[in-house]
Amino acid sequence: MNFRPRQKEEPEINLIPFIDVLLVVLIFLMLTTTYSKFTEMQLKLPVADTEAQRDYPKEIVVAVSSEGRYMVNKVPVQGRSPDAIAAALAEAAKAGKDSIVIISADAVAPVQSVITVMEGARRVGLAQVTFATQTSQAAGGK
Repeated sequence: MNFRPRQKEEPEINLIPFIDVLLVVLIFLMLTTTYSKFTEMQLKLPVADTEAQRDYPKEIVVAVSSEGRYMVNKVPVQGRSPDAIAAALAEAAKAGKDSIVIISADAVAPVQSVITVMEGARRVGLAQVTFATQTSQAAGGK
């Protein structure tokens, strides 16, 4: 029987994989960091008549009233079916499939009315749909 104490091997820490991982994380953080905070300038923009300027051919504004009536780019839509909405959206889509549908619905409008607009946009092939909102200060500070 051999009762001599064995020589214990010293554990060795290999730092090369650790350094590789840290460099990858560092590169990722450098690429994803935005520097907009450092380049911002305080500007006071000039005043202009925004209604006269606002002519975006890619935007289609669909207004939905609280009664469920529709207007596409300030033109009333006859009918409340998805087909009627789709026909009005197809006529208003100046930019084709790249047009953006902005649904501006009344706060108490039926959900089905908004879904009908979304269904009409889908039938025409307009995939970019967004909703218009207002800030709480504009709504009366509620």
